Parts: sequence; structure tokens; C-alpha cells
Amino acid sequence: MTSTTERRSATVEDYVKAILRTARGPRRTASTTGVAQELGVTPGSVSGMFKRLAELELVVHVPYHGVTLTGDGQQLALRMTRRHRLLETFLVEALGMPWDRVHAEADRLEHHLSDELEQRIAASLGEPTVDPHGDPIPSVELMMPVEDTVELGELVPGQAGVIASVSDTHPDMLRYLSDVARIGPSTRFVLQDKQPFGGPLMLLIGSRKVVLGAPLAASVQVRLSPAPR
Repeated sequence: MTSTTERRSATVEDYVKAILRTARGPRRTASTTGVAQELGVTPGSVSGMFKRLAELELVVHVPYHGVTLTGDGQQLALRMTRRHRLLETFLVEALGMPWDRVHAEADRLEHHLSDELEQRIAASLGEPTVDPHGDPIPSVELMMPVEDTVELGELVPGQAGVIASVSDTHPDMLRYLSDVARIGPSTRFVLQDKQPFGGPLMLLIGSRKVVLGAPLAASVQVRLSPAPR
């Protein structure tokens, strides 16, 4: 059976990872609402856990904004993010699991991965720098590569780019992108049209036209590139 201490430790690791993922602005602050949405829990649960993390000196409370990770909190969050993304990569490349199923498996496994096994997995994969969804993998020194990306939904018609990463938290969305839209990281496109008031976007991918709803576009990060002539 899993002990209470182990469950609490896993919860702490999940929270600091979620804080790292949702932190915004120059102070890298994560809000109660953002973390609640990321983890699928209530804002009340998040508020209580923020207090616990502050007691552990993993976060600092920013009045009226949320929390920011301390140095120790940042290191723990990067370690867990590295393990999660390495596991996702291993499950896809070594075991052939579909990219829409590896997030939940990695969530379960990351809390039990030893340093040695982490290093062996990374070496066996050739020290990958991105996971199957295009997200950067922190280095063994726990340095996160800085990506110059924007949300797909922020583009205007006529702009071109390449898909950098896709959120791994929605399996149905991932299946739609791969099986129906047939796009993923490294796919090049031109934004041909964008309907107002949160309407759909139309991408031109080679000679194909792909329509994506605004909520799905909000889960896709892209790198801009010059528009083709």
C-alpha cells in the first residue's frame, strides 16, 4: 500500500510542477485559478496547498496574485518536469504507446523514478531535448531551454509558422490532431483565415486546409516564420 507520506510527497511534486507550468509574467507567478484548472481540483484545495508549500519553503506568496517558486521549489519542479517528459518520450519511442496516452502514465510513474533510472532512460533515448508533444525537456543540470513561441490563436491571417508544441493534458484533442487534422510538432502552416469572437481558424498545410476551433488553438504553441511567397 502507498503510505500517507508518499501520497503527500507526490502531491507536493504535482503542485510545484503545475506552478512551473502555469506561472506567468515577469515575476513568474502562478494563480490559484490557473493551478486549479491545470490539476483539475477546486480553488479551495489549491489555496490550502499553497499554504503547505509555503511552510515547506517551496513557494512565496504574492498578495492578490498567487505564488512564485523559491529556488528549492524551482529545482523540484524542473526535476519532476524532466522525469515526466523523459518518461513520455520513452513510452512513445521505446514502447510504441500513442502520444495521447502517455501523459497519464508518466504522471503515475514520475514519482517513483530513481536518479539512476532517469539517467539510463535519457542515455538510451540519446539525451532528447523535446518530448513527443514538442515540450522542452530540462537538462540534467535542470536548465529549461527558453522557447520563443506564441499561442496559435494569437496569430492573424497571413502569418506563417511551425507548430512547436501541443498541450499533453487532453487525450481527445491529441487524437483529433494526429488522426483527423494530421498535424503535430514540426508541422508548417499558414494561417489563412480566423473568424472573429472566438471563431475557428483555418490553416493551410501544403495544399490541405485544416479547421481548428479556438479552444484547441489555445493549446498549440507555434514559432513564427516568414510567410511563403
